[in-house]
Amino acid sequence: MAQSKGWQQHNKISWLDLFLPSNFRCLIFLAIVAVTPAQSLEALPLSPGDRIRLLIPEGELFNGVYEVNTDGTIAIPYLEPLPVVGLELPAIQELIKTQLIIKKYFQPQFLQISVTPLALAPIAVNVSGETFQPGRVLINNRSAEVRAQQLTQSSGDYAPDRFLTSALRGAGGVTPNADITKIRIIRQNQQLTVDLSGIFTGEPLADIPLIAGDTIIVPKRDTIDPRIVRPSQITPPGITVFLSNLTVPASSNASSAIGKDSSSFPYGSRFSQAVFAANCVGGTAPTNVPRRAVLVRTDRLSGETVAIDRGVEDLIRNSQDQITNPFLMPQDSVACYDSTVTEVRGVLNFVGDLLNPIKLIRDIFGGSSQ
Repeated sequence: MAQSKGWQQHNKISWLDLFLPSNFRCLIFLAIVAVTPAQSLEALPLSPGDRIRLLIPEGELFNGVYEVNTDGTIAIPYLEPLPVVGLELPAIQELIKTQLIIKKYFQPQFLQISVTPLALAPIAVNVSGETFQPGRVLINNRSAEVRAQQLTQSSGDYAPDRFLTSALRGAGGVTPNADITKIRIIRQNQQLTVDLSGIFTGEPLADIPLIAGDTIIVPKRDTIDPRIVRPSQITPPGITVFLSNLTVPASSNASSAIGKDSSSFPYGSRFSQAVFAANCVGGTAPTNVPRRAVLVRTDRLSGETVAIDRGVEDLIRNSQDQITNPFLMPQDSVACYDSTVTEVRGVLNFVGDLLNPIKLIRDIFGGSSQ
């Protein structure tokens, strides 16, 4: 089968300028430059709470560690607060250098500046659309001990969790209906469209660095895309499904060997695999082949509950697509029911017990025939 157009196109990233004041022109250029398969540390835009180290030869009054304030600025002595949020280190270095020259603290030909990252703070971003747990997500969260240790090093901070894939993973991962070729990032007055299909095809892609306040929107496809229903960077590694099997001869779920391991499935498992895990398959053919299994699913947004009833034998032998054998989703429930033959036999046994008063009395009072 030929790949769709969206999956053939990779590394597609485009900026849409929603409203562009003049002082943000350089930001678009910097953001585009940052979109490369391998992100260098200097290409990470700064966010409130980030710390940088400023070093200037013969500039002791200005040297030090600076943290980006909540308003997105850094406060360097004898300079006006400098807006640096969303800017990368080379742009920040040029901004500081320009201000020092304008204030006539240094001559341009003698001024040398070093700006290096020291600690990248945790950030909160907003994720909406086709994820299992949309909402506000905190990424790159670190303990106080780690933050304190970073202050003792000269420079550098590797932050793999400050990227788009980490935010999607923090929101529970994308759903099977997600259109991962058109994921949008909204930052201030700009919108960036990102194609993450390379995660599933193995092609190079750009994992976009984020800053606090970014909004991520995962659009919805009209149909499920089975290619993204598997463990990955942006999907759940596994799911929990509730299983119940009280079919004869089981008297409880424990006797059906249903436990923690049998109710945890890799993401991408299907209804038929849950039926096997619940021990609904096998045994005496005349009585067990007609068994039925029910998949119960509650819509995460509307709260509507849907039940899918299938014959076990038909599910195992004749499943061909997503309709007849759907993917399991988090918090699904699967129950097995006895066949009509077993139910009729149980009713006849019950009637027989009623017609045999001696056996009935023995069963009630715990007597023994021996």
